[in-house]
Amino acid sequence: MQQPHIVGVRHHSPACARLVAERIRTLRPAYVLIEGPADFNERLDELYLPHRLPVAIYSYLSDDERHHGSWSPFAEHSPEWQALVVAREVGAAVRFIDLPAWHDAFSHMENRYADVADHEHEERAEAYERALTEKLSVQGRDALWDHLFEDGCDAAELAQRLATYFDHLRGEDPGSLGNRAREEMMARWIAWAMAQPADAKDPGRAQALVVCGGYHAPALARLWASMPAALPATPQPSLEPAEGEEGATLRFGSYLVPYTFKRLDAFAGYASGMPSPAYYQWVWELGPEGAAHRALQHVMQRLREKKLPASTADLMAVHLRAQGLARLRGHEKPLRSDWLDALAGALVKDALDAPLPWTYRGAMRPGTDPVLVQAMDVLAGDTVGRLAPGTPQPPLVAAVQAELAAHGIVLRGPLKLDLLGETDRAKSRVLHRLSILRLPGVRRTQGPKLAMSGERTELWSLGEPMEQQAALIEAGAWGASLHDAARARLEDDLRQAGGQIAPLADGLNQAAWAGLSALSDSLLRELQGAIAAEPRFEALGPALSVLHTLLRHGQMLGMADAPVLRVVIGAGFDRALWLLEPPADVAPADMQSHIEGHRALRQIVADVLAHAQDHAHSAPTAQVPSLLDVEPARALAVWQRKAADGSAAPVSRGAALGATLSLAGRMASAQTHEEGVNEAMQLLHSLPAPVLGDALTGLLALAREVLASEPAFIAGMDRTVQALDNADFVRAMPSLRGAFSWLPPQERGLLADQVLALHDATHLSRRALTAHHHGEAAPEQLAEARRVEDAVLARLAAWGVTLQDTEEAPSP
Repeated sequence: MQQPHIVGVRHHSPACARLVAERIRTLRPAYVLIEGPADFNERLDELYLPHRLPVAIYSYLSDDERHHGSWSPFAEHSPEWQALVVAREVGAAVRFIDLPAWHDAFSHMENRYADVADHEHEERAEAYERALTEKLSVQGRDALWDHLFEDGCDAAELAQRLATYFDHLRGEDPGSLGNRAREEMMARWIAWAMAQPADAKDPGRAQALVVCGGYHAPALARLWASMPAALPATPQPSLEPAEGEEGATLRFGSYLVPYTFKRLDAFAGYASGMPSPAYYQWVWELGPEGAAHRALQHVMQRLREKKLPASTADLMAVHLRAQGLARLRGHEKPLRSDWLDALAGALVKDALDAPLPWTYRGAMRPGTDPVLVQAMDVLAGDTVGRLAPGTPQPPLVAAVQAELAAHGIVLRGPLKLDLLGETDRAKSRVLHRLSILRLPGVRRTQGPKLAMSGERTELWSLGEPMEQQAALIEAGAWGASLHDAARARLEDDLRQAGGQIAPLADGLNQAAWAGLSALSDSLLRELQGAIAAEPRFEALGPALSVLHTLLRHGQMLGMADAPVLRVVIGAGFDRALWLLEPPADVAPADMQSHIEGHRALRQIVADVLAHAQDHAHSAPTAQVPSLLDVEPARALAVWQRKAADGSAAPVSRGAALGATLSLAGRMASAQTHEEGVNEAMQLLHSLPAPVLGDALTGLLALAREVLASEPAFIAGMDRTVQALDNADFVRAMPSLRGAFSWLPPQERGLLADQVLALHDATHLSRRALTAHHHGEAAPEQLAEARRVEDAVLARLAAWGVTLQDTEEAPSP
């Protein structure tokens, strides 16, 4: 029985690319089957447009619950690209034979062409490659690959080496469930191609040649014969909405995008293929010697530009070291690792703080020598792909261009916007939506952090960098219009917040900037769950304050009365009261946030009460709109218990009492002013001096409008301070000073007038109490000096020495 020719490759390897091209030209197969997304088969002609490489097929699947995107990149030196080009050259039929990238088999993969197929295989591969590196005395996976395969051996020997290597790398490992599903799909395509009628006019023509990752090659050789010969059906995603969703939109598809060598580089985090794509492109174009010459030329030029050591003598030393290393390692000509080791040996003068970056995979580690950082960057290259004109693009690309034109926005240079003008506000919404989509070239350089801050100016820096087109095409996975795409991306960001309330509040603030008031029902449920799991009252407070402000005053932003804010605030209100109930200390760093929490709760209760009062005279049968689904009486009960709890933090007790005082007259169960003042004074008298100001801080932060103008409270505070001895006054002064900082300057002046009146000192100006006297001792310093003096006198008295004795003693 005729067998398919299965060529296992390492992705983006020039040696493998040359082998694939040679095999196709020699065998002239009727079918060339390539590991790639089968759902792109009907659009293969798009790949043959005159693009500038690298490019990638970007495949995506997203709805209101999930989003997954995956790339299948091609460079000129990629075996898959050469298979595409040479197959058309010999008249072969080309098919991609792998599962679509949105399939569950790719749920944890961002790049189809991954070196390591799954976690279990990674351990096997590392053990096998470690044994080989020790046997052959080479360092690192990439140096091992170059040593075995990139040394320029002929096609027959290379094919034998690759087959032996991948057989041992895979062994009898069945692979993960995802890889088994992929291999079954690829094997079905092979069986189908092998079952097609042979070319009677050219009997010497091979039936099928398969180009796939070397990990899959042994499994496909075993599997294909047991598969049915029918044309494999390309899987389609389920169009059913997620559970609990109605009309959820499912988006999936594939588009070509420009790619870059930087993204392709294994050292930039790309999980597959060869490192240093620019170097291997030069190997493909110029051969090993030409590549080395080009690489050294560019490296030395970069080092000189960066004012790093790169003399002619250094270059000669690099050449000598590379030739010596190549002979020592048995290489006919120096390979990439030889040149890099020679660069390190000749140019790095100091001890290394990190391993040589080509001896491991992933991003370069901190402490890498600058010479090596620049050398690796040169070998990675800065080539940017470009799509041919007329390449199909997702609807979002045209939608964004239309939005920019409609608002007169040109992505070039700075842009200043007046947020109080409707035209500029509309431009701001467009730019914020692009920012949510992470579009390169759109960056806000100045503007208010909060959407309701009242500031009116925004500054944007706009441009059209090379990577912008790719980013915009990839953003098409989120929706067909700018509004829908930004909303879907924002919802995904909110889901990724991990249940933390601060990122959720920031995300909803972003929604306000971008005019995205409606979010999905499923996200609302997730937000409720995240808030229900928040463990800290201090985290909820600032967030509730921001969100409630948006709810009540976000008309200009389109966020007033937004359902998402109602849901989040209602859930946050319940959770905040639950977290406030137990006694707990409040760290100094958390005091501001703790007070903000009380203030947010108080404002929510006040608005709900005012709303109910406004509709109190509505007809009995009329449907009164609800502001928020909260219970003001519950908040009042929690505050009353907190204020009376001697084990609670003083600032929390003061804030709780202040909240009830500020609501006096709005709720039947709240205290009158007189009762509230009495309770406030009782609270302050019950506390030790060091925390007296903490409780006062809470009181003034929540009820300064009530207390700062209440004569009984001012008189009570005056008596409280006068009752402190010098030591207690010193201990109380820092927190008291912080408490009175909650009063605006005018109110501090009015308070000073009342204090002067209490002491019959109305002839003095209020500035006698409020002005800063430079060069004079502060009150607490005077109190401390008096305390020290009293302590000295007390000690003298204990020794039987009185002040009178010291005054009458004769001079020595």
